[in-house]
Amino acid sequence: MTRKLETVLETLKAIHCPEGLQAFVEDLRGVYDVEHVVYHALNIAGSPYAALTYRNDWVDRYVEEDLARVDPVIQTATRRFHPLDWKRLDWSAPGARAMLADGIANGLGNQGYTLPVRGPRGQFALFTVNAAAGDRTWDQFTADFGQDLLLISHFIHQKVLEIEAVDDKAPGRDLSPRERDTLHFLALGYARAQIAERLGISEHTLRVYVDSARVKLGALNATQAVAVAVSAGIIFP
Repeated sequence: MTRKLETVLETLKAIHCPEGLQAFVEDLRGVYDVEHVVYHALNIAGSPYAALTYRNDWVDRYVEEDLARVDPVIQTATRRFHPLDWKRLDWSAPGARAMLADGIANGLGNQGYTLPVRGPRGQFALFTVNAAAGDRTWDQFTADFGQDLLLISHFIHQKVLEIEAVDDKAPGRDLSPRERDTLHFLALGYARAQIAERLGISEHTLRVYVDSARVKLGALNATQAVAVAVSAGIIFP
């Protein structure tokens, strides 16, 4: 873990109110040199929850016009578990193109990286960073900081649950099938290269699944994550 990430997580740990979380999200822009940072949960304690840096008038219009119905980020993220790079989504529909163009005219960057976050009691949230950058620069950014953003997304989600006093004590129930498969093969003693080959994914993607499962289980490392999963009956090696 880098010192930058350690500092971010230490700061987040000390937050105990919505105002503190909003300030944290605003400050995170400078830490990672991006235009916007957004945490948006659809159902925390039965209600939406957001901490974001988009312009208020743009957000109001997005809600009033129900642009989520044409937003490829929302439509794709609700069906996926892995991070979404905006430029790899389908923006061909006129409504999607118009929404993005209007967003850029109102301060959004042309690049985005969104991480879906799911909780064991049905909570669903999105954590997004957004910036104005060329494709190569953005690819390098996501390669350099994708792991940081994955961990931050889950830590923010847990902090929101803490602030809203939501009981989230159900480790492992929100593991995706791929996360469970990854832990299962680790428990069987497979090397990571072998697991990646069996699952038909890259070793980089495998690391994302391992780290995501570890965070969800509250484990310090992959070995502990496997131990927690086995002891809780989540996997059966």
